[in-house]
Amino acid sequence: MSMAGRMVRHARRRAGLTQRQLAARAGIPQETIARIERGRTDPRVNTLDRLLAAAGSGLEIMPRLGIGVDRTQINALLDRPMAERLAWAIESDRTYVEMRRSMRRVAE
Repeated sequence: MSMAGRMVRHARRRAGLTQRQLAARAGIPQETIARIERGRTDPRVNTLDRLLAAAGSGLEIMPRLGIGVDRTQINALLDRPMAERLAWAIESDRTYVEMRRSMRRVAE
């Protein structure tokens, strides 16, 4: 099943609609909705938007996870020997615990 098909099916089920009910609301043939949900066809963006809107959902622009992440620090840490990584993790944990204690004292 395609991503568009999963989106339509999820939105339709979440709205408690059958394919026929969604077709009536969106003005799109039920057979087309079935093909989209099965991944047999990919809808145009405006068709997908109409289907989702008819089910009470919509298209949103959201950043993809992992895109724009600077992995240089992660890779640099992974290049270190295991003992150094473990020491770094322990020190980071100690720093975090101390920071939390300080925040509690300030809040009191």
